[in-house]
Amino acid sequence: MPMSLSDLTLEVFLILRTAFFANDGTPIPFGLRAKRNTQDDPLDEYIAGILHADLQDATCHRAPGPLTSPDMVVFRPDSCIQTSRRRLRVDLSRIVGIEVKKLERAASGQVARSTGLDYNTTPPCGTMRVYDQTQTVLDIPGFYLFVCQESAGPDAYKLTAMALCDGDALNTDFEFYLSITGQRKKGLGMGSYADGLNRQRPMLIFANPLGAPQLDHAASLVSRNRIESEGTAVSMVYQIGRTLPDDPKQQNVFAVYRFHDDVPPGWELQHLIDPFPRPIRRVEATQGRGKFVVPITPSRSDESDVEI
Repeated sequence: MPMSLSDLTLEVFLILRTAFFANDGTPIPFGLRAKRNTQDDPLDEYIAGILHADLQDATCHRAPGPLTSPDMVVFRPDSCIQTSRRRLRVDLSRIVGIEVKKLERAASGQVARSTGLDYNTTPPCGTMRVYDQTQTVLDIPGFYLFVCQESAGPDAYKLTAMALCDGDALNTDFEFYLSITGQRKKGLGMGSYADGLNRQRPMLIFANPLGAPQLDHAASLVSRNRIESEGTAVSMVYQIGRTLPDDPKQQNVFAVYRFHDDVPPGWELQHLIDPFPRPIRRVEATQGRGKFVVPITPSRSDESDVEI
């Protein structure tokens, strides 16, 4: 009987927990190269390098360039070749996409954008669309690595919070994901001289799990998969229920795991209901541009009195 494969998200979480945090949970300082341009993110490269070096029977493949989602895919090549596309869509032991979301900490001590995070043109989702080497569509599980990066001195950084989060805890609507990430026609011939262009580029805001105080200042794995604590290096510390608006009595449930040594003695499992702060509870119209107020008050005389 073939040996069962381990959960890749657990493997990734343990590698990153060890790389960025000491045994007692304190952050380990690290260095990053300078950014080359606006879209360049050395942290993504640094994380991918750690995974590539430390994964034992899997590999980490980075995105081919900027503005490509996800940032990296972790997979077991031989196991993927032997598995159907339908199974690869849900099997966390064979392949998973990971998008890195880096945040800073505000002067208040709270993680920045705690009540809502920009996702640009790609909404979060528990399923991500990538392509195999024949350019054929391949849908895979999607996870999001939220990190709070702070300065640790000259040319040094540290992570003070980290959560590898199941994309389904943020959004399960794959059709919505496809409607945003699919090809869009640009609006041409705009304006009075018909030389303007509308890029039709949607900007999205979704939840930031590090905005929940229970996930801040810690390293956590949030997953729909149930991982047996016995024989692994993690313990379940929370269960998160995400309420479905169409049926408030129904919830999607996710487990939150921590490294054994990070769990206080005698800890009892806690149940959290919708702990992520909501970006906006109700929006009737998009916010307009800011008003530029000029410190003058023109005459109220009729326009016929105005000298040209």
